[in-house]
Order: sequence, then C-alpha cells, then structure tokens
Amino acid sequence: MKNLDTREWLLTNGLGSFASGTVCDAHTRTYHGWLMAALDPPAQRTLLLARIDASLIIAGQELELATNFWASGAVAPTGYQFLQSFEVEPVPTWMWDQAHWQLTRRLMLPYGLPLSTQTAPQNGQLQFCNRVLVHYRYEGNQSAILKLRVLVGDRNFHHQQHADSDLQFSQVVQPHCLLLQAIRPDWVGTPWQLRWTNGHYQPDGMWYWDYHYPEETRRGLHDREDLYNPGNVIVLLQPGETITLEASVRYPDTPLSRSPLNADTFDQAIQAEQQRLASEVVPLAIAPAAKETDRLWRRLLQAGDRFICYRASISGPTVIAGYPWFNDWGRDTLIALPGLALTTQRFELAKGLLKTFGHYCQHGLIPNAFPDAGAQPFYNSVDAALWWIETLGLYLEATQDWAFLQDQYAVVRSIYKGIMAGTLHGIRVDAFDGLVTWDSPGVALTWMDVVVDGEPITPRRGKPIEINALWYSGLCWAQQWAIQLQHMDGEGGGLEKQIHRYAMQAEQVKESLQKYWNPSLGYFYDTIAPDDYPDPKVRPNAVIALSLAHCGFSELHAQQVLQVARDRLLTPYGLRSLDPADPNYVGRYAGNLSHRDRAYHQGTVWSWLIGPFVRAWKRFYPLEPLPFNSALLINHFQHDACLGSISEIFDGDAPHSPQGAIAQAWSVAEVIRHWDDISLGNHHVNK
Repeated sequence: MKNLDTREWLLTNGLGSFASGTVCDAHTRTYHGWLMAALDPPAQRTLLLARIDASLIIAGQELELATNFWASGAVAPTGYQFLQSFEVEPVPTWMWDQAHWQLTRRLMLPYGLPLSTQTAPQNGQLQFCNRVLVHYRYEGNQSAILKLRVLVGDRNFHHQQHADSDLQFSQVVQPHCLLLQAIRPDWVGTPWQLRWTNGHYQPDGMWYWDYHYPEETRRGLHDREDLYNPGNVIVLLQPGETITLEASVRYPDTPLSRSPLNADTFDQAIQAEQQRLASEVVPLAIAPAAKETDRLWRRLLQAGDRFICYRASISGPTVIAGYPWFNDWGRDTLIALPGLALTTQRFELAKGLLKTFGHYCQHGLIPNAFPDAGAQPFYNSVDAALWWIETLGLYLEATQDWAFLQDQYAVVRSIYKGIMAGTLHGIRVDAFDGLVTWDSPGVALTWMDVVVDGEPITPRRGKPIEINALWYSGLCWAQQWAIQLQHMDGEGGGLEKQIHRYAMQAEQVKESLQKYWNPSLGYFYDTIAPDDYPDPKVRPNAVIALSLAHCGFSELHAQQVLQVARDRLLTPYGLRSLDPADPNYVGRYAGNLSHRDRAYHQGTVWSWLIGPFVRAWKRFYPLEPLPFNSALLINHFQHDACLGSISEIFDGDAPHSPQGAIAQAWSVAEVIRHWDDISLGNHHVNK
C-alpha cells in the first residue's frame, strides 16, 4: 500500500454506537473515530476515543505507524508507507511491516446489549455496553517498545472539537486503567475508562491542533479538529507478544467495570459475536448453495444486521437509516424491514418493529422519526403510515400470524379513518376520485423530502403516484384482512360493511389511477398537483407504484413504463431520481450542502430503488432477465466506498461514483430481499 487508500470500514454494536475509519488509517471525516458511543441508545452519539497512534521503537529507532491529514496540507506521519495489508473480516485488521518486524492491529466493537433474553434489567433499564477493543501483536527478530498515543474527545458526533482554556480532561490513573472525563466550568462530560493488559502509562496532557478532514472539505463543511492526548501507553514486547486495550463508557455498579481484561479477551469477543450472528442472523435465512455466493450472502446479512439497534426511549427495536450520520426514521425502517427481517426470517424482529411504530400511530399517521427521550415523535410524512400497512401485509403473508393482525387491526382502522377524514398537513382523500392528496406549502412529505431555505426542492403537493399506489394496495390489504377476521370471528356485523367499503373504494382508486397515464411519453405522471395539473417529469416513483403487493395498473402500461425507466433511469447501482433529459437534471452530487441538497432528488441515483425495479420487472417481464449488470453492484459491496456495505446514493452521470452515507439500511435491505436474482447474475445488458 504505497498510496493512501481512503476506502472506509464500519463497526456497530446494536445500540447505535459505531467505529469507523479508512483502510490507510487516516481519518477523513468528522464521523471517523474508534468509539462513537450512543449514550442514550441510539441517540446522543458522542466521540470519546478518536484513535490511538502507534510508534514502534526497535534498536533505538522510532518508526511512526500513524497517518494523519493536517490543515497545513501535510500528511504526517506517513505510516501508510509501512502498511502491507488490510482485512475487513472478521474484524478490521491492519498489518505494518519491514524486513525484520511486523505489527498487527485489530479493532472490535462488542455487541452492546445482553445476549441472554433472561438478563434482568437493573433499575428498570437494560445494562448497555459501549466499548471498543484494540489488539496489537508484534513479531520480529528482537524486542521492541510499542508507544501508543491516546487521542480523545467528548463531543457530539456531528461536530468538531476545538481546544480552549475552559475545556479540560480529568484523568485518574489506576493500575492498568485510566479514568477520563471532560470538564468545563458549566458542564461535565461523559465518564469513561481506558484499560490495557500490560505496559505502563505516562501522563502527558497535550493538544494536537488542526487535524484536517478532507471528506468534509469536499462536502463544503467545517473540516478541522483538535484532539487531546492525555498520555501514552508504553509496553515492551517480545516477538509473539500482544497487548489488548479497552475503551468503555463507565456505568456505575455494572459488571462492565469489573470485567476481566486479558490476552484472550479480544478473541473471546470475536467468538461471542460470531456465535450471535450464527444464532440470530445467518441460519434463519435461506442461503444459496454455491460456496462463494454463500460467503457473500453471509457478509450481506451481517451488513444488514449493523443497522438494527435498540432504542431506549421506546424500549424496542429500531433501524438506523444509514451510517455515519443518520438516525432511525419511520419510512426508511418500513421500506428496509422486508429485506432485513422477512427475507432473513427474523419474524420477531419484524413484529417488534411493526408493533413499535403502530403503537405511536396518531392522527392516522405513523411517525417518520423518533426524537430522544422526553420529546414527541415527528409526524411529517404522507407515506409512512401507508408503508406500515404494506409492510404489515408482507409480514402476515410470510407468517400467517393472524393473532398479530387482530392486535394491530385497530391501527389499520385508525390510519384509514385518519386519511379519510383528513389529518395533519392537509392530508385527505379527494371525494371526487378517491385519491389521497395533500396541500401544505413549505414542507415535503414524500421520500423526496429536501427543503432548502423553506422551499421544497421537489414539492410534489397534490397526488403523488406512489402514494396513491400505496393507498390502493392498502385498501386491498384491508379488504383481505377484514375477510380474514370475519372468518376468525364467525360473525358478520361491522366487518361485512368494512369489506364492502374497502372493495368499493379500491375499485374507485384503481379507476382513478388510470389518469396518471401519459400517452405522449408512455410513462406515468409523477404527481397531479392541487390544481389538477399533471407533472410529466420522468421519475422513479412510477416504478415504486408498480412494485407493491397489489398493483392497479394494466400490464400494457406497466411494460411501457418499465421500458422508459430502463432506458432513462436505470443504472447498475439503482435508479436515477430524474430523467437526464430533464432541464432540471443534476448529474453530480457535489459541492456545499445547498448544492448537494438541490441535487439529492434531481438525478442522483438511489440504490434502494433497485428493489422496486426488480419486483416490477419480474412481475411484468417474468421471462426476461434483469436488464442491468448486477456484478457491478456486488463489486461495490465488496470493494468500494465502505467495504462490506452499500452506499446511500451515486452520481447520476457515469461512472456513478458513490456518494452520501457510506452504509444505507434500505440499500442493503433491498439487495438482501432480491439476492437470489442479483447473485445469479441474471442480466444481459451492461449499462
């Protein structure tokens, strides 16, 4: 590795905490660090341990193995020149060497929740475990001194830390343990500890100023940070010897603070994680038979598992939309759920997610985001409730869990009544054609939800096509469920009336859906505005409309739509959000935040849309192979951007460089959902 390799790696722990960095070991983002601890899972993510810079002293010569970018433009030290290899499995592993020595470093973020379901909460709460393990092994023809420079912070994961006279770091040195806590005159930071198996600690107390994060420069954001070095761990290593360090949040009176740390701790943590994956994630999913494909399948399942975490404020499971900067969102969770939990047969997880969001249904709407404890959920989505119904239908179809239907049918009715009667943001059913409409200036309620300076970039007020396709599918589901409940109850009554009402409305909506057809283009209108003006822009929402469980469009129209989408929107990584021929098309997702936001849904490729395209294509072209080169997406998963995950978005223009979040839940989930098709290389066009 003679050149800087800034591809990224990611570790998570089931709480929303994460560790992330690059192959070359230089940090290029504000979000890079070895312990980003979710102090109120998955919220309050806080950088505690930024990194540990290593130097190896052999025969009096000090070799600095770290690599850092600086605001001056310098790269120093240049440890990447000693870096010989990097492996991402089973944990990120670096190996530096020369002719007569070799140093290997491994990082591990142990699972943060009790593995046993029998573990009793203390004081009414689960005992969280936010920690990172770092393991070094030295080989050589003589002894060496390993110097480990500890670099720390205490700041929100979105922000940078800057040295000032008010910010101090308290440190209490104990045998093989350092207790740390940031302090200001009006604020006390997070208490945490650093432990090590062997060696001694030398307090220092020095600020390192002006680290530079080039990815933030590229994104037009603040790009400098100061990190504090409380001291260094010094250890004499004979060939074959190791040292293990652990950084962990200190929770009073928990087993964590008294757990042993020894030479076996790191490998035991790896073994525990492999056992967890083997018992919870891998065996429940039907894996392909081919050996290489099976290895990729297991990696894909592990990638999906990284997004699933526990939310303390609701005492239940949730899904982080993407790393490194997103939180958990309703729409993203519900779209990702089939791939993350149904395809993998993690039905209890699916049930828990559906129950959580159903519990918070208000005004006929499902929250699109959960805030931290003590605040109210955000009901700023026209489609989250409809995605909840669609996903509930897929769950019931997979499990036949009619007892859960009985439990959740009141939520179905609440959504139906809320939309019919009218709810927040002017969301209602148009009595004339039965379609769902909304008219609330200044907000964006569909998945194309960017607002810049108070103005939605893709407003889509009125009747968006995928919203009404979801509404139609939801009415069909509701009719089926009312029939099922009628059979279970053995009585007619109100259910008979509901069945008739759902059926009549579904027919009305199906008829009204035909007004989306644009014969001059052979495509669906994207939105019918409140003034009844149809928007002829070629967007992927038409494909979403064709991919749902119940489809209200004709085969002839659907096939023409898919041909246009194939020719104008399809790339090997997903669908463009706008036709390149459109004057508003933006082919590169670049520049400052305002420029990027304006490009977000104006041509940028969204990887999750590969799923709706596959479903629609298989429905309307069942005998034809998928018309894209799936090998490129698989190669991206293995070797590009964040190794072992799939990016949120890609440039609309070739070569479709990955952009946005380095690991996105619904991107990974849709590939899991359609892995049988994608992994078989069922394609004939290399676009």
